[in-house]
Amino acid sequence: MTSLLDPDLRERSARTWRDADDDPPAPVVPDLLRPPAPGSVGLRERHRLLWQRHALRRERARAHLMTALDPDRGMPVATSRTVMAYLRGLLRERSRLVVLVTLANGLAAAAGLAVPLLVGRLVNAVEQTGGAPAPGLVRDIVLLVVLVLVAQAVLTYAAKGLAAVLGQGVLAQAREHVIRAVLRLPLGKVESASTGDLVTRVTRDVGSMSGAVRWALPEFIIGVVTVLLTVVFMVLNSWALAVPTLVTASLSLWQVRRYLQQAPAGYLLEGATYSDINTTLTETVEGVRTVEAYRMQHTRRSVGVDDIEVSSQAERYGLVLRNVLFAVMDMAFSLPRVITLVMGAWLYSTGAVDLGQITAAMLFIEMFYAPFDRLVGTIDRLQVGVASTTRLLGIAEVPADRTPGEDRPEGSTLVGRDLRYAYRPGHDVLHGIDLTLEPGERLAIVGPSGSGKSTLGRLISGIHAPTGGTVTVGGVEVTELPLELLRTEVALVTQEHHVFRGSVRDNVELARDGAGEDGVWRALATVDARGWVEALPQGLDTVLGSGNHELTPAQAQQIALARLILADPHTLVLDEATSLIDPRTARHLEGSMNALLTGRTVVAIAHRLHTAHDADRIAVVQDGRVVELGSHDELMAADGEYAALWRAWTS
Repeated sequence: MTSLLDPDLRERSARTWRDADDDPPAPVVPDLLRPPAPGSVGLRERHRLLWQRHALRRERARAHLMTALDPDRGMPVATSRTVMAYLRGLLRERSRLVVLVTLANGLAAAAGLAVPLLVGRLVNAVEQTGGAPAPGLVRDIVLLVVLVLVAQAVLTYAAKGLAAVLGQGVLAQAREHVIRAVLRLPLGKVESASTGDLVTRVTRDVGSMSGAVRWALPEFIIGVVTVLLTVVFMVLNSWALAVPTLVTASLSLWQVRRYLQQAPAGYLLEGATYSDINTTLTETVEGVRTVEAYRMQHTRRSVGVDDIEVSSQAERYGLVLRNVLFAVMDMAFSLPRVITLVMGAWLYSTGAVDLGQITAAMLFIEMFYAPFDRLVGTIDRLQVGVASTTRLLGIAEVPADRTPGEDRPEGSTLVGRDLRYAYRPGHDVLHGIDLTLEPGERLAIVGPSGSGKSTLGRLISGIHAPTGGTVTVGGVEVTELPLELLRTEVALVTQEHHVFRGSVRDNVELARDGAGEDGVWRALATVDARGWVEALPQGLDTVLGSGNHELTPAQAQQIALARLILADPHTLVLDEATSLIDPRTARHLEGSMNALLTGRTVVAIAHRLHTAHDADRIAVVQDGRVVELGSHDELMAADGEYAALWRAWTS
């Protein structure tokens, strides 16, 4: 691609993406975390370095955990205690179903565990009769085994069905909780959060939580019930032959406990690295024209590679934890077989046990470790789910940015006094602005980019609470009004818009449910959208959104403006609301809106100064201060900042 930019300008701008100094940037992954080259060190040293890297990764995971728990740094995460309390609450609401799942699995496990006892009885009968047991006895035992297995199959089917109902019910309620939490997020917090973090939380984390709730939670109940009943049957068969299994299983539980203590921090770090990867990818794709213009492809690829390398280090920490756990579990599975067989032979020689007990004990060992192995695997899956759930529930822990009061507005006069706002403490972007908007007044806010126009508009509309001063409507602070009431008083439409997946009717009626077809058509006609909507294949019922009918940016903006018309607040804040519409359409659209909005207070923030020309008053904002305030004629006569802007625009 041939760049149209001046080479010197392109290089100067590209430097803003790089480090300010000439020193090479520090590697994202320290050299201590990189394995030595093959053949460079001996086996013992390689082993020592492996555990040294593991210790460093553990410290990085713990450091991230402490950062993630800090509510002042990005989107927070909930504590494990909060997650457990939340899950207990979900299960408590379904206590009867939990009891049924436990009971069904217990009966299914008991039926299956009866088989080794019956086989042991058959072995004893064969031994006692010198290999020729009575045919009736063999027939009865075989028939009993068949009946037990059929009963186990039926009970297992019922248990799986009940577990699925339990898991899906818990998942549905958890998802509703997450959606409500996301919709309650303060808009300022959403805008300040990393896009990749939000995307990862509502995609990967929801998927992990879904898998844990639908599969791991029921399997955990099944595994616990089966393991406990197997232990009971092993002890009833022969406590001496049960000792090797119980001892090795108890020793392996120490490693399981250690894993459960260390794994959550690792899984949280993994989730955070996935957020970073998503953020980098999103920024690169959204800014692809800028990347191409400044030939930053290599730089952006390098950033992506660095993110993946950091993520691989986080994954290696969890991989080592799992490998150690599985190695211990494999030893716990293998040793009892040998020890029990040797001990059984010795006890049989002393007459302490019979062949039937030894046979049953060996079968119980096989039956014990299959569910025990699944239980440990399920715990690992639950750990991933819990880590994701901490991130999802962390959304619900974001504090509200307002506390609704009981006072209600008397009138529609909007007043701002000594307004100040800081995105970072100690760095105000607005400095003591005073504004009074009378009902029906048209105020235009103009000024250079970055002067604070949009921030002022967000304070007026109650999106952000001022860090200093007050904004009142009808004598009541806008941030003390319930959001449902606030949006009937003051509404904001920005240059950003979103078309939801649904019909044109659904998209417009978002502003006021039950507005009716006539109300929707009037709103569309007001914003000059009726013509192209009528031309759609199904008119108002045409489905919009991803994978359906695609709108142009101008059409999508008109849908957003139609919502505003339908919402019908008395004060409207238009933050460059027509910036994506061509000037001719924008002028016609604003003219139509002027006819409709008579009697309402309108605050228009725009770069197109014809909006200011038609306004009752114009506020010129520069460096976070209102430097001029008056009508078009008054400001032109003053020959100040506005006059200079007007001459530059009209030329």
